[in-house]
Amino acid sequence: MDQILGAQSIQFEHPPYFAGDASIVGEKEGQGPYRKCFDKVEKDPYFGTDSWEEAESQLQLQTAALALHKANISSGEIRYIFAGDLLGQNIATSFGLVDLNRPLFGLFGACSTIGESLSLGAMTIAGGFAKKVLCLTSSHFGSAEKQFRFPLEYGNQRPLSATWTVTGSGAFILSGESPSPWDNVCITAITTGRITDYGVSDSMNMGAAMAPAACDTIFQHLQDFSRMPEDYDRIITGDLGSIGRDILLKLLMDKGYDISKQHMDCGIEIFDPDTQDTHAGGSGCGCSAAMLSAHILKQVRAGVWKRVLLVPTGALLSTVSFNEGQTVPGIAHGVVIEHV
Repeated sequence: MDQILGAQSIQFEHPPYFAGDASIVGEKEGQGPYRKCFDKVEKDPYFGTDSWEEAESQLQLQTAALALHKANISSGEIRYIFAGDLLGQNIATSFGLVDLNRPLFGLFGACSTIGESLSLGAMTIAGGFAKKVLCLTSSHFGSAEKQFRFPLEYGNQRPLSATWTVTGSGAFILSGESPSPWDNVCITAITTGRITDYGVSDSMNMGAAMAPAACDTIFQHLQDFSRMPEDYDRIITGDLGSIGRDILLKLLMDKGYDISKQHMDCGIEIFDPDTQDTHAGGSGCGCSAAMLSAHILKQVRAGVWKRVLLVPTGALLSTVSFNEGQTVPGIAHGVVIEHV
């Protein structure tokens, strides 16, 4: 069987299984609609450390350890780790996971990183290069604000187009073997995204920057598989927020696809707009990763959803590119998750 499909996709002949997963979030996320779904809600934003950066490292390590515990395996059984974060040089990941002492591929796809991580992990398993891999990402409101905007002590005002960086992490064990006869949730296919730049230069409007990339990946995925939106129970973007969602739906309508009935956005879902002041919604590497573990996989395992297309979205900017007046390119990676 030729696993290469269409222009940008892969359909796995032997789909890798989700053997374990975990989610840990901060107090604000724990006050949202999915408060009872996360494995742990940590009320201390410093996670027992002295800085935001150390806190995110600890967040990532705790989530990885919990996923390993839930999968009933040791870190020594992990062949590779695919992980990343939003901080410069991936320091949350490298400092956080050093004690696991496992081979690491450090990744950066901005808020799309969990899509990249799961894609590469699935390819590694399906290709026979590992029996088990660990895929994870994290983000932290304090560390992200400090790096990309202003330190929290500055108390700057946020425009209505801004999203709130999620303090959270999601970790996933992928395996070549099913963890149990009744828990057969797999990654059956992926569609790797392309860098898309529509000239958006407002770093406070991530939704507008990322929506064209989400559109490009979803459109190409449907083309590659000769499918329609109704072939999916949900088409789930990572963190477009309310503004990005509207742009995405319009862009896809222009291409002949109406996904309004299937679409869900993790950034919109994770906070309650009526009780939590997050403006356009949530964002960050931890947004879609935490929601995947806390809610999406549970719906698939229960058979409520048979097939979902997860499309984490990322804005590829840095402090350097922003200060030099560059635009904000976007990227999105598609991951098909099914109960088989």
